[in-house]
Amino acid sequence: MPIPREATPVDRSLLRDDVYVRLRDAIVDGTFAPGEQLRDVELAAWLGVSRTPVREALLRLGANGLVVTSPGRSTVVSQIDEKSLRDARDVVAAMHELAVREVAGTLGADDIEAMRAANRRFADAIARGDVAAALQSDDQLHAVPVRALGNAAVEQVLSQFGPVVRRAELARFGVDGLASVERHEQLIALCESGDAAGAASAERDTWRSLPTTIRDD
Repeated sequence: MPIPREATPVDRSLLRDDVYVRLRDAIVDGTFAPGEQLRDVELAAWLGVSRTPVREALLRLGANGLVVTSPGRSTVVSQIDEKSLRDARDVVAAMHELAVREVAGTLGADDIEAMRAANRRFADAIARGDVAAALQSDDQLHAVPVRALGNAAVEQVLSQFGPVVRRAELARFGVDGLASVERHEQLIALCESGDAAGAASAERDTWRSLPTTIRDD
C-alpha cells in the first residue's frame, strides 16, 4: 500500500503514560496483590500494547517502589513496608502543606469551588462505597492548591511518592471516609479565609492521619 507522505505521528509518550497509569492503579487498588509476579508479555496482551511501553512502565513503578525487579528474575509487586509507607506519607504531607501554605488566600473563586465540588463527589463516592471514585475525587481536591502553586519540583516529588501513599488512602477511605469529608471542608474554609498557617496545619494533619499499615481483610 502507498505510504502517505504526511501523517500525524503516534504520541508514544501518551501511550507510555497510559500504560503506567493503568498498571499503577491496578497495584494501588489491589488488582495485583503484593508479591504477585508481573510478566510483561501477559501485561502487554491485557492492555493491547507492545512489550516496550510495559517494560518502561515497570521501570517507573520500580522507581516509585511499587514493584521490585531482581536481576535475571521476574518483577513482582512490592510488599507494603510500614517504614517505606510512613516515609512516603510524610514527604507527601510536607509537599501538600507547602502548597497550601503558599496559596491560601490567593486561590480564586473558581479554585475554591473546584475543591468544594471535588469534596461533594468525594462524599457521594464514600456514601456509595466506591473507594476508587473517592480516591479520584480526593486527588482532584488536593491537586487544586498544588496546581495553583505551579512548583514543578513539588509536582515531581508528589508524582514519585503519591502512588505509594494511595495504598494507605485505599485502606483509610474504606473505614473513616466521612471523617475525611469534614477534614476537607475545614481545609477549604481555611484556604478561602486566607488562614495560611491554619490551612497548612489542617493539610499536614490530614495526610499524617493516614494509616501506615494495611489491613489484610
